[in-house]
Amino acid sequence: MDFQIKERYDINDLVKIVQMLRDPVNGCPWDKVQTHLSIRKNFIEETYEAIEAIDLDDKALMQEELGDVLMQVMLHAQFEAEENVFDFADVVNGTAQKLVLRHPHIFAGYDNKTVDGVLQKWEEIKQQEKGQKTVSETLDAVPKSFPALMYAQKIQKRAKAGGLIQQKADEALDALQQNINDIKAALAEEKDVSQLVGRLLFNAVGLAGATNNDAEEVLSFENAEMLEKYKKSDVK
Repeated sequence: MDFQIKERYDINDLVKIVQMLRDPVNGCPWDKVQTHLSIRKNFIEETYEAIEAIDLDDKALMQEELGDVLMQVMLHAQFEAEENVFDFADVVNGTAQKLVLRHPHIFAGYDNKTVDGVLQKWEEIKQQEKGQKTVSETLDAVPKSFPALMYAQKIQKRAKAGGLIQQKADEALDALQQNINDIKAALAEEKDVSQLVGRLLFNAVGLAGATNNDAEEVLSFENAEMLEKYKKSDVK
């Protein structure tokens, strides 16, 4: 496959590069043997590295890491292109179609342009697309591979939107206090508290949601602060 070295490449060049890397005869020994499963962890790692660049507000690193995430998308699309299932162009088209459909306030004259109205319409359209008619179906659609805090908050949010729970901040605090009391009682009796601790964490996520906080995000910020605190107290 012919390829021209350039000072600046575009997305079409990138598609061609990935195809060359995957060529079964002349491709890269590593790239051409990869599969969806073999590089699954790479996708996760590259995503977290992009998040780190965003948190650091490092523009140069952000550009690099976003490129690494894009590379993962390109590879997975190429795997399917080789099986004649779909290719990168189909991924692009599907994304564009979705954005147009889910933004009727931009592309179809829908007049509710408040943030809450837009988000509600997005969820309605999403459920229609996926044929979800019950709250249970929306709950089952949450990926099990999400980090535990993110998963807990997502299912709680959907349960709340579906009218299954209506927990307020004071009620979330009461639930946490009950959890603490239950753990104290179990520890006094030398019982296993693993399930109770899990419930405590789940209800802590509920408190985050009830106070309009993202559990994963606020814990990340707290982790960073505590890390610095621990390092400052490290006396050698």
